[in-house]
Amino acid sequence: MIVPDTKNWTWVLERPCSECGFEAEATAYSAVPAVVLDSATRIGSALEREDARVRPDALTWSVLEYGAHVRDVCRIFDTRLALMLDGDGVEAPRFENWDQDATAVADRYDRQDPAVVAGELSLAADRVAAAFGAVPADRLDLRGARSDGSLFTVSSLGRYFVHDLVHHVHDVRG
Repeated sequence: MIVPDTKNWTWVLERPCSECGFEAEATAYSAVPAVVLDSATRIGSALEREDARVRPDALTWSVLEYGAHVRDVCRIFDTRLALMLDGDGVEAPRFENWDQDATAVADRYDRQDPAVVAGELSLAADRVAAAFGAVPADRLDLRGARSDGSLFTVSSLGRYFVHDLVHHVHDVRG
């Protein structure tokens, strides 16, 4: 059993991540699609390792579990971006709550097939990278809100999202 992550990671938009080194303020929105694709490729490669199913210790996910999580993160952020773009620009749409730890248990991330996860991750990353890449400059300030009230613009959502991917590339390096 992994201890659930209850941190509010929105602080990564204001200062560098001391764990993975990601700097949101130094990341241009235009770089988001390339960072998504690069991160998915790196995690996809890690999923090919023989030890992809093995947890390095009792408190850390395996590469497989991180890969399934990142696949789902790509899907979630594709949905959140679409909600923001479909909004009226006045009221910030609210994102449905997502409990990543409950999803990992319910969907049995630890029992999924690494090759299938790699393929699904690649497709989800391609889709969300294209979605972020297609946003016109005049729509980057559209807003959205997480269920806890944290507000994002399309631009900050993109940078917040890619931190998650970069961070998990850091987690699975081997």
